[in-house]
Amino acid sequence: MTSAVLFDRPGAPHVLRFVPVDRITPGPDEVLIQVQAAGVNNADLLERRGLYPVPPGAPRGLGLECAGTISAIGRDVTDWKIGDEVCALLTGGGYAEEVAVPAVQVMPKPRGVTMAEAASFPEVACTVYSNLAMIAGLTAGETVLIHGAGGGIGSFAIQWARAIGAHVITTAGSTAKTDAARELGVLEAINYRTEDFVSRTLAATDGRGVDAILDVVGAKYLQRNLKCLAPDGHLIMIGGSMNPTTIDLWELLARRASISATMLRGRPTAQKQAIVAGVTREVLPLIETGLIRPTIDSIFPLSQANRAHELLETGRTIGKVVLERDTHRPR
Repeated sequence: MTSAVLFDRPGAPHVLRFVPVDRITPGPDEVLIQVQAAGVNNADLLERRGLYPVPPGAPRGLGLECAGTISAIGRDVTDWKIGDEVCALLTGGGYAEEVAVPAVQVMPKPRGVTMAEAASFPEVACTVYSNLAMIAGLTAGETVLIHGAGGGIGSFAIQWARAIGAHVITTAGSTAKTDAARELGVLEAINYRTEDFVSRTLAATDGRGVDAILDVVGAKYLQRNLKCLAPDGHLIMIGGSMNPTTIDLWELLARRASISATMLRGRPTAQKQAIVAGVTREVLPLIETGLIRPTIDSIFPLSQANRAHELLETGRTIGKVVLERDTHRPR
């Protein structure tokens, strides 16, 4: 037997239980990872509440990213071997002592980082890279508006954009979070609770606007985001409220702008393979050289995932919350 964090019904963090489960055998194209650490994401909170659509065939349990050691490989896997230290983008099941994942969604653990740090970035790195690099095509010298500076995605997106030479404007909901963003080198850090991000963004860009926006708020910000876009700008929506809302098409037409809405978890494996390959090729070197530093707010034992969820739900965290395998448990 092995153990995993599961829940029988949607609810508050207390529904999470660390329980024994059957061992896993990897499929032909999969590897089995002995999990040392797993990242906690807002999507996990939504799934626990019953508010997140789980893709068909996803592994049971929460957890979209992990780091650990490969302990078994499927018969068709040739790029990995038992004992490799890796991190991985998951479709679920990361809150566990072991997880099976398609081999094409696995990356080598970057040199110079801990297992906890390695577990904190696969989901956010793949989200940021697939949207800002592959869809928006953000390049050096361009300007991007990143909402949610204090979150795992926001803190990573800021660092990635800065590392490729882009200028960053960001929003956050507290002075502590805007201060943390300034330490990462942003052009402007705007407290959305006390300031109008549209006027501040336009002022910071001399009225031109930004080339790309990464939005985690959704419907509430749609029209205001459009006002921030430069000609040929691209708005990418990756979360938040998806309630019906109106849109001023003239704002879109006048700017020759475009809007994308994406979810990473439900993408086909072939798309995830291309994203993971891009992150391995272009993002991991930035982590290994220190241009991107995994930002961790707190670490909890895997058996205390409920406490990790309680903390993340406060909205006070800066960076990622991570679960680590309980060191006192037999392996």
